[in-house]
Amino acid sequence: MRKVWVVGGVAAGVGVGFVTLLVVGVYVVAGNLANGVGQGSVGLAKGAVPAAYKTLVQRWGNLCPALNPALLAAQLYQESGWDPDIVSPADARGIAQFIPSTWATHGIDGNGDGKRNIWDPNDAIPSAASYDCELAKYVKDVPGDTTNNMLAAYNAGAYRVMKSGGVPAISETQNYVKIIRTLEKSFAKPVTRVDPSKQAAAAIYYAQKKLGTPYLWGGNGTADQGGRFDCSGLTKAAYESVGVTLPRVANDQYNAGPHPKRDELLPGDLVFFSDDLTDSRAIRHVGIYVGGGYMIDAPRTGAVIRFDPIDTPDYFGATRVTEDGAKALPTTV
Repeated sequence: MRKVWVVGGVAAGVGVGFVTLLVVGVYVVAGNLANGVGQGSVGLAKGAVPAAYKTLVQRWGNLCPALNPALLAAQLYQESGWDPDIVSPADARGIAQFIPSTWATHGIDGNGDGKRNIWDPNDAIPSAASYDCELAKYVKDVPGDTTNNMLAAYNAGAYRVMKSGGVPAISETQNYVKIIRTLEKSFAKPVTRVDPSKQAAAAIYYAQKKLGTPYLWGGNGTADQGGRFDCSGLTKAAYESVGVTLPRVANDQYNAGPHPKRDELLPGDLVFFSDDLTDSRAIRHVGIYVGGGYMIDAPRTGAVIRFDPIDTPDYFGATRVTEDGAKALPTTV
């Protein structure tokens, strides 16, 4: 449940006309924006990487030209969702999901304590970066994008990439490469303003129609729930109404696109709140930005869907949802 930072009369005093003007602004501003996140950015978006791993990812993500911290973060998130204790059905282990036989050959002592521990992120994250860069050397003469070929080699093996002359025609491998490159944009600190969401106005319109609806913890707006929502249920339904499927939980929704700065927010951006401003996994509340410093959100038990200010001490950051970004999110995280 989100802490309530009260501003008297806000919810009651903001009308439909206000929202209409803000929605129009989505299209006015869109024409003046530059392209999205630049490829190869080595900056990390605020809080995108858990604080315990940020320094490791930033350092080892610059190990070779084919890698960058945002790409390494995206790969780790895709592999394990930052869970250092996870084991896959294929017996891939830890935060970097090494199979023991691969670890035996490519695991390194990242923290210099004399041990190579597959379960220790201080070893596993450096090992993932080292292995990526080793694969990049194997495929450096293969036609196409070296980073894409490196990721394909991670998934399918360097031999297949070399034999195919690039990313092989294996759907799993092609999808793996696309997912990591898309998620990379979510973990990168934007170096330019990012494009507005094409679905922003319609998502706001959906949320606007729900104003006054009572909050329900776990609510998805279904008939058996009386059409009620919680915070992430509302944002999920708003974007689902325009064909974009978001994860159910707020902290997973944060990775559905690039992250505009506070002064770059546009209507339709998702805005997030947390007690820990260094870790996106600690996010506990989300709303839909409508402009002018306000969002539509489902705040807490006993309240209704309403307008609330976003400039509160627990404001974490924002995400500009993209279709590809939403599709790239792991379903198991």
